Amino acid sequence: MLIALIARDHPGALQTRLDNRDAHIAYLKETGVVSQAGPLLNDEGEMVGSLVILDVEDMEAAQEWANNDPYAQAELFSGVELIPWKKVI
Repeated sequence: MLIALIARDHPGALQTRLDNRDAHIAYLKETGVVSQAGPLLNDEGEMVGSLVILDVEDMEAAQEWANNDPYAQAELFSGVELIPWKKVI
């Protein structure tokens, strides 16, 4: 099941993102369930959130993955949405 995780950073939290980025990227790679991932950008090209496409068994697994993300553990996000997604192209 593909799930789109869309997360927005707390305003002014770029340093929190940078401080935890290596752990977050390692988590993306180590868990083996990430199909695609990358930061959301503002008009100035600064990182302000995340988009991660998870390939997991169910929504519960997606929520567990999201809860254990180092960014979530660092309380970077002001909000996280988990949305079932269908790849067309």
